[in-house]
Amino acid sequence: MKFSTDRPYSDPEKAARKLLDIANTIEPVDGKIYINAPMLYQERATPAEYKAGLDLAISRGWLLLHESGTFVKFTPAGAELFS
Repeated sequence: MKFSTDRPYSDPEKAARKLLDIANTIEPVDGKIYINAPMLYQERATPAEYKAGLDLAISRGWLLLHESGTFVKFTPAGAELFS
């Protein structure tokens, strides 16, 4: 018996790819890309799903997280995924 549905971003790979898609569609402000609100409020990801996807994107070298933790920047490898 299954009581809950599968969450779309429960897989960190899917969450990381969605974060990259969101980051690619947002116009940077002074080179800063704010991706937390779209992922959490528009895509309805949980904070744990967001964090797992963000950690994976950072570990793969696609995104750089600012030391404040409030915005990200694309790395050359991350930008190359969309060229």
